[in-house]
Amino acid sequence: MKAKKLKKLIRFWGPPFIWVVVIFLFSTLSTKPVSKIYWREFAVKKSAHMVEYGILSLLLYRALINSGVKKKWSLVIPIVFSLLYGISDEFHQSFVPGREPKVRDVVFDTIGSVLVILYIWKLLPKAPKRLRNWARELQIK
Repeated sequence: MKAKKLKKLIRFWGPPFIWVVVIFLFSTLSTKPVSKIYWREFAVKKSAHMVEYGILSLLLYRALINSGVKKKWSLVIPIVFSLLYGISDEFHQSFVPGREPKVRDVVFDTIGSVLVILYIWKLLPKAPKRLRNWARELQIK
């Protein structure tokens, strides 16, 4: 029975843990310009923040819902965690040459998290059957 619990723990909590490490590793890299045009640079980098923290929230939601946490808390905890991890990530970046912490980045991290959770909560139940089935297969109930 213990091996089964360990396997379930790794299956559901391994991906968010790995993703947190990926975010941390990305934060250790100095950034390079994406475009010479400011608004493009801004759009690409802030979209990346939203996507990476949206993925984190999705993975945390999946882990929580499959660990028996009530749906309400499975929707709230990823947002709070993303906010706090975003703050810690910006603090970490203050020690990385070529990087600087920005409150604005934490805002975009949190927006990405909120958008994914809103999608899961409000839109996924109304999504086409094929998409709902795919979410069920991925165990995003």
